[in-house]
Amino acid sequence: MILDSHLPHSHASERHERRVIASPAATLAAARAFTPREVPLSVVLVALRTGRLSRSLDRPLLEGFERAGFVLLDEAADEVAYGVVGRFWTPTGGVVRVSAEEFASFAEPGYARAAFNFRVERDARPGATLLSTETRILATDEAARRSFLRYWRVIHPGSALIRRVWLRAIARRAAQTSADSASSSPSTSASVV
Repeated sequence: MILDSHLPHSHASERHERRVIASPAATLAAARAFTPREVPLSVVLVALRTGRLSRSLDRPLLEGFERAGFVLLDEAADEVAYGVVGRFWTPTGGVVRVSAEEFASFAEPGYARAAFNFRVERDARPGATLLSTETRILATDEAARRSFLRYWRVIHPGSALIRRVWLRAIARRAAQTSADSASSSPSTSASVV
């Protein structure tokens, strides 16, 4: 797993999953392409955090993360992972732009590294994919760990909700794409489980 090579340990983490009736490739493509417009709750919660509404509602959400300072850590046929360094517990987030190569070794005191992924794997059900997202956060020192964990206790419920909404939007997009592709073949159907 890509996350394991970039952030194998964490002070806080969360993982969510959803079954999708679409191929792994279609599901991961949907994860790369879904937009803020497909997750209005996420737009509202991020606006509350940042104090501004996104102007890029129709561009892929992952592009917005890159503009905000996240870096693509790596991607494979079954996973895409992003990371960011910052002081997330501060009003501005204190993001430090680093490269994917610098991310794993960043150790300046007073910061935390956060990484998240979207991962797909074949599900036991025929034609189904298990889509998951995992987020991991590791502080660079004890003071940062304490600050982050106080912040995490407050924002974790919203963070978890956002990730579940992301998975729902990705599943809907993957199923729709699969349904559109299958429309010429009446024996194939796609749906979200």
